[in-house]
Amino acid sequence: MSQGAAYDYSVPDDLNVQQGSFVKVPLGPRTVNGVVWQLNPKLDISPDRLKDILEILPTAPLCRDAIEFVDWVANYTMQGAGRVLRMSMSVPDALYPKMPRKGYRRAGEVPKRLTPARKRVLDLLEGGLTYAAADIAQFADVSPSVVKGLHTAGALQVEDLPSDLPITQPDPDMPGFELSDVQKAVADQLVGFVQAETFNATLLEGVTGSGKTEVYFEAIAAALRAGKQALVLLPEIALSAQWLGRFEKRFGVKPVEWHSDLGSGERRRNWRAVIEGEARVVVGARS
Repeated sequence: MSQGAAYDYSVPDDLNVQQGSFVKVPLGPRTVNGVVWQLNPKLDISPDRLKDILEILPTAPLCRDAIEFVDWVANYTMQGAGRVLRMSMSVPDALYPKMPRKGYRRAGEVPKRLTPARKRVLDLLEGGLTYAAADIAQFADVSPSVVKGLHTAGALQVEDLPSDLPITQPDPDMPGFELSDVQKAVADQLVGFVQAETFNATLLEGVTGSGKTEVYFEAIAAALRAGKQALVLLPEIALSAQWLGRFEKRFGVKPVEWHSDLGSGERRRNWRAVIEGEARVVVGARS
């Protein structure tokens, strides 16, 4: 899809394309990334005039709700759907999985020459633990050459480590804040909306420090128990540090963040976590 309208392409027989698939396609002299917006449209042109989709990119497809949301935003703001979609694809590297990291674990062999440095490495990896070479060197207080030497001697074997650290999941059943009777009544009402899967716009009125955030946390907990994701929009990112601390106190971990201050690696990790459903709660600035 361009910044304006969509383009039509043919689908090769060996590609299992579905609505929402991220794909690579030819566009004039270039090759660009796009999203399959509609399958089997009625066309007024001959199929032999269409170019083929080149490949499906290795990431989860956009769900139907996301596609409908992009169309809604485009219509509401009077923009081309492609322009709105471009914002949703603002991390091109995230369309490809990150290469796994290399780690080392014990291979069972004990080297004939067992120096104190080598022994510290083997003790660190006792029980089948696997670490990257840099981490082993740091934790065991040895040089990287010691790790490589143990591998050459057959005492260590190479294994793939996850490319990114796993997203820690919030626990909705951790003890919450002690709510007043009024707060609990409002929280119960919000929880009811979540459980009924009913859209509802609710405004909580109260001065700063009156507990509105804690009431919203109960609605988030209900969404988590139902296996859903939650999106929290803050007025500005400067407010996030305090809010993140309160969230962590309630749910045990911090949520996934999305804002302009993130580095490229964290943006890539968080984007994939969101689209793959691994990020259960996402917080960002309203802008």
